[in-house]
Amino acid sequence: MRKYAVFAAVIALSVFAPTLFAQCSDADKKNLEAFDRAWGDAAERGDRAALMPIYADDYVDVSPAGPTNKMQSIDNAVRAAERNKANPAAVPKVEHDYYIISCTPNSALITHRNVFTRPNGTKFYTRSVHALEKRNGRWVVVSNAGHPVDDAGMLLYMEREWADADMKKDASWFDRNFADDFTSISSRTGAISNKREEIDSMKGVTTDLEEVSDMNVRIEGNTGIVTGIYRARGKDEKGASFDRTSRFTDVYVKRDGRWQVLSSQGTAIQR
Repeated sequence: MRKYAVFAAVIALSVFAPTLFAQCSDADKKNLEAFDRAWGDAAERGDRAALMPIYADDYVDVSPAGPTNKMQSIDNAVRAAERNKANPAAVPKVEHDYYIISCTPNSALITHRNVFTRPNGTKFYTRSVHALEKRNGRWVVVSNAGHPVDDAGMLLYMEREWADADMKKDASWFDRNFADDFTSISSRTGAISNKREEIDSMKGVTTDLEEVSDMNVRIEGNTGIVTGIYRARGKDEKGASFDRTSRFTDVYVKRDGRWQVLSSQGTAIQR
């Protein structure tokens, strides 16, 4: 299935490049993600003892609110945890996803999305970028930056969610995120499908790989257009193996404050 926004090159690379350095193995990435999640858990608990060895002594947070050093950042985390414990009903649930990690033997860059779900069910999103160094045989965080996810970022992450939902056959994602008047043009047959037909077309097809890349986004008012390359590999409803690549154009519309997919069109790329 398948005013303009401009991203600085460093942001685009840190969010969408699968890797920046060849030395970063899957095991390295798994360990670094575990490190990041343990850091987040310690901050949520306000665990000063656990946070102390995570931050480098020369750590600097470069958030828009202004730079903070190691001790200021830990103090802020402890105070925030105490406030949350005093009023847990008002605390949003936080999830981290879409990790992209690059590393060399002694340096690493971690970026991921943060999804905050408020008690009333509404959500907001931010993105974090962490710079790490290996010192005396262990990883420490030397710098951190974060910012809200803007509309362009929302659409780019929705494309990733779309591919994941397709692999998992998560019909509820498509029910929520496809507009009721959604239409799709198949990259294989040119057939036009509506929302229900497109969701039903997932049945019987299994995939072990779905990925999006080379994405660009444009936004004008309440309309967004995302172009990119989509690859799917798996077996069709007859059990035949396939490995397909297409260039897609997806049109989004913002209705009632949230983005929905209005149309999708793909053009097959011969491999």
